[in-house]
Amino acid sequence: MYTPILATLGYVLSEDRKQTLLVHRNGREHDSHYGKYNGLGGKMEPGESIHECICREINEEAGIVCETVVLRGTINWTGFGPNGEDWFGFIYRIEAFSGTPRHSNEEGRLIWHDLDTLLELPMWAGDKFFLPLVFDDDPRIFHGYMPYRDDLPLSWRYIR
Repeated sequence: MYTPILATLGYVLSEDRKQTLLVHRNGREHDSHYGKYNGLGGKMEPGESIHECICREINEEAGIVCETVVLRGTINWTGFGPNGEDWFGFIYRIEAFSGTPRHSNEEGRLIWHDLDTLLELPMWAGDKFFLPLVFDDDPRIFHGYMPYRDDLPLSWRYIR
């Protein structure tokens, strides 16, 4: 039976739209994401919509309030979790927010990073496939499938 973990992943844009806020996962040594740069987000909780989930997660992790949230896509990551769990992610771009982002959280340092050099950072190998779709100007939502095994993507396909 397919029972994925439902989650959000958000990329907060700077006011000039040239940078995104990432967490450098260096806060907990035994974190399966340790050393990688990630967007912000997390698991959906019972009783909330997926939109409420991304707004809550961004607020919890960065201390800011989402004002303009745009769904960019969905990804079915089978075998992604540390124990081979399946994840289904809703990928968002946060285009406007209020407040000042924290400098860090329990997962690591929060850092603004230039979009043009984003793919040079240490990150999950699969992120390099879908990140260009998050930041492009195509208004269509993408829907992707990316199976993982042993922390590596086996393939990538998507439609718009």
